Amino acid sequence: MKKFLLATTFLTGMTGAVLADGHEIKAGVILGFTGPIESLTPAMADSAELAWKEASNSGALLGGKTIVPIRADSTCNDSAAATAAAERLVTSDKVVAIYGADCSGVTTAVANSVGVPNGVVMVSPSATSPALSTIEDNGYFFRTAPSDARQGQVLAEIVKGRGISEVAITFTNNDYGKGLADSFSTAFEGAGGKVLITAAHEDGKADYSAEVGALSASGAKVLVVFGYLDQGGRGIVQASLDSGAFDSFIFADGMIGQSLVDAFGEDLVGSFGTAPGGEGDGAARFLELAKAAGFDGDGPFRPESYDAAALIALAMQAAGSSDRAAIQAKMMEVANAPGEKIMAGEIGKALKILADGGDIDYVGATNVEFNDVGEVFGSYKELEVKGGKFETIKVH
Repeated sequence: MKKFLLATTFLTGMTGAVLADGHEIKAGVILGFTGPIESLTPAMADSAELAWKEASNSGALLGGKTIVPIRADSTCNDSAAATAAAERLVTSDKVVAIYGADCSGVTTAVANSVGVPNGVVMVSPSATSPALSTIEDNGYFFRTAPSDARQGQVLAEIVKGRGISEVAITFTNNDYGKGLADSFSTAFEGAGGKVLITAAHEDGKADYSAEVGALSASGAKVLVVFGYLDQGGRGIVQASLDSGAFDSFIFADGMIGQSLVDAFGEDLVGSFGTAPGGEGDGAARFLELAKAAGFDGDGPFRPESYDAAALIALAMQAAGSSDRAAIQAKMMEVANAPGEKIMAGEIGKALKILADGGDIDYVGATNVEFNDVGEVFGSYKELEVKGGKFETIKVH
């Protein structure tokens, strides 16, 4: 089970020298800029860097320091490449903390091989595998997207609520896909639904007709796709539509994105799914900030990205240092009550409160509140393809 341990003397010795030079503090951004979710990651990175720019421009961060983001490619699905990229961030670029990684498998690998051994805080906006709740992280891994243990339950409730009683399930063959498929299946069958077949698919194939043929042979009329919108999941949808095997789809967060709708247009109308997200003052403020910065904040893992980066900056300020271990020691404190509630767009205000010795409770864009293992309960948007996009129907 995860244990929130203060840095040992060994870690302090390693990290104490990794401080910013002059007025610049280097922070890592590791996302799959290539790979199965590459259409999602640019706006995710923009959202995180927006929070760091807000902190830097305030002039209040550690007496006027600025955060310089250093980007690296996780690929989303190549753990060796992701680990090597993260190692460069930590040892060569000497980042003080990491925003990311993104997909669950590479996030686990980076945390186990790089983040935790080097005492570097990682805050993922999108790694949702339930298995990440129990990694031995010494308190250095956090996530602002909720676990798929909850997403599976929420999606199952939505599916049953729409009167669907039988489904086929396909999932990308990794930690993310398997964890979500297990969570959904358990909840759906517990609510009286029937899963007629569950089958894994591999990313990177040119043809998914065999997989779709097996899924269709189950007799199911509705296909649940737990995959990636720029890789195998898209291929499954393509083969389903080409063969006429399925024309009704249910998705989770890895399949929610405009590139999927752009690819299939009217063929996806009525298909639906879930992605982390909510409503309220913080969410609305983030959308305004993103618009002013020149990008659309209404998309998967964008507000979670802003919050992940904001927490890193605020933990630095609370610690009065950009030392790696010092950042870790203050993450829970700035995220949770008690303290003055801080919404998206109020990072400068929060920095000044902390500089004056006050306490904050960061709410942000997604109503952040960490549990004892550094993850959020979160809420989910129910989305449906309408009018050429994924439209929010309800928040759960």
